[in-house]
Amino acid sequence: MSIDRGAGTVRRAVSVPARRVLPRFAKDPVNALAELGREAGGEVVRLNLGPFRPYLVTHPEHVQQVLRADWTNYRREGMFWRPLQRILGASILGEGRPWESSREILQPLFTARYVASIAEKMAETIAARVEELDDYARAGRPIDAAEEMAGIVNHAVISVLFGDKITRADGERLAPAYDTAATSINFRLLMPFVPYSIRVPGDRAFMRAVKTVDDVVFPVIRRARANPDGGLDVISALCRAHGEDGGEIADRQIRDDLVSVYGAASESTAMTLTWLWPLLDAHPEVAARLYDEIDHVVGAGPAVPAHIPELRYTRMVLDELLRLYPAGWIFPRMAMETGEIGGVRIKAGSQVLISPYATHRLEEFWDRPLEFDPERFAPEGDQRRHRYSYFPFGGGPHQCLGRHLFYVEAPLLVAAILSRFRPTVVGSGPFTPSPAASLRPRQKVELNILSLQGVPGTAR
Repeated sequence: MSIDRGAGTVRRAVSVPARRVLPRFAKDPVNALAELGREAGGEVVRLNLGPFRPYLVTHPEHVQQVLRADWTNYRREGMFWRPLQRILGASILGEGRPWESSREILQPLFTARYVASIAEKMAETIAARVEELDDYARAGRPIDAAEEMAGIVNHAVISVLFGDKITRADGERLAPAYDTAATSINFRLLMPFVPYSIRVPGDRAFMRAVKTVDDVVFPVIRRARANPDGGLDVISALCRAHGEDGGEIADRQIRDDLVSVYGAASESTAMTLTWLWPLLDAHPEVAARLYDEIDHVVGAGPAVPAHIPELRYTRMVLDELLRLYPAGWIFPRMAMETGEIGGVRIKAGSQVLISPYATHRLEEFWDRPLEFDPERFAPEGDQRRHRYSYFPFGGGPHQCLGRHLFYVEAPLLVAAILSRFRPTVVGSGPFTPSPAASLRPRQKVELNILSLQGVPGTAR
């Protein structure tokens, strides 16, 4: 579909009244955005949320304009960012000089070359942690998929990116605290105009979680400062860096960057992979092909980095998983100056909402958009789709640094699990998205895991 971007003619946004928006938001805000985007056919939508009237932008051309072409005018500021800033602070996920400084320091640690250099250690760490699931298989006890994905990814990220400077015990405090912080801000994310002087559900849990995060991270920073030659890892790199004045970067800045990197590298990946198991359970033909590939490539394991290029169908599954359930489901922006998007006048100070979840479901760009079909990403498939019809890692200068890490970490983890076990979902769902900081299932996903060791007909 072609969208008239205005050519100098100012148009009105598609306006959705409060009586149509609010009930849908109250029930399922994530899918409400996707449905409103589909109904508007990619046009810019004005959402009437009472005292708050943001613009919903879903068409790839408009997304590209906000995230790339005019990115300096659409900044990560405004009321939608306030809940996140209470845990992330001024960091790599912020704006201005703090973001520029942090990106300069951290980008070398997230290049494809550097990620490849740490892949062996990551594979070993993941394999060791996955092996611990044997206890559940032997006892016939189900696992909490979100909890276990978080535990495995958390262990790998802390070991590899943070150079073991965070102990496993502290890591096991950090993961649930970050998870609590990410989920307890739901009300603030959906009602960002409510003053912070008014206590709302989740506030107490959020502040307790932030205190736990700080109690873990600040001592780590102090220990790392005492050993400036502590290695090539995120914590050491930040502690060695200098500010514009030539002095050390403040502990608070380092803390904010560490928490942001941790969330992007650990929590987001864990939540994305949590969605995989219900999808495989609902699509046995996809699961069977995935199992066959991992059996053929990895066998009884362990999964190693050399296997990743051969896990082609696994990559297709992960790409489709990211299409349907991108961890970063909403990217808020604030217009700094008055401008136009798709011919619609956007006044300075207006909030603009971009949702990969919604854009990835536009029928104009995706055939059968609600279906889980990894064949969309087959190497010989149609690659002519708009660059910004698929952007699970964002785009433009603020694109997520962790993209290369995900495509090493995720296939290694999936292969490590499926070379040892066959998971089946307990219960039948449906599993619906919860509007937390990272997209996650609202319902608990429990898995029974069958060990392949000694199973007849397998090479185990």
